[in-house]
Amino acid sequence: MAKDSDVQFSDFTAGEKVRMAGLVALMAKRGLADDGTGRVLDDVKKRMARIEKQAARRKNSK
Repeated sequence: MAKDSDVQFSDFTAGEKVRMAGLVALMAKRGLADDGTGRVLDDVKKRMARIEKQAARRKNSK
């Protein structure tokens, strides 16, 4: 069962959905070039976490 603080895809704005889709594509591209360390995805993961945090703040402020 999901907690109330969990962010679902429907909680994102249209712009955030587009940005997340772009970041997923970037992660796929970089994943192909990864040497197994996973470090090439760190900055993209941080950007995605910021977007999720922003959506969670907006969801919990209601």
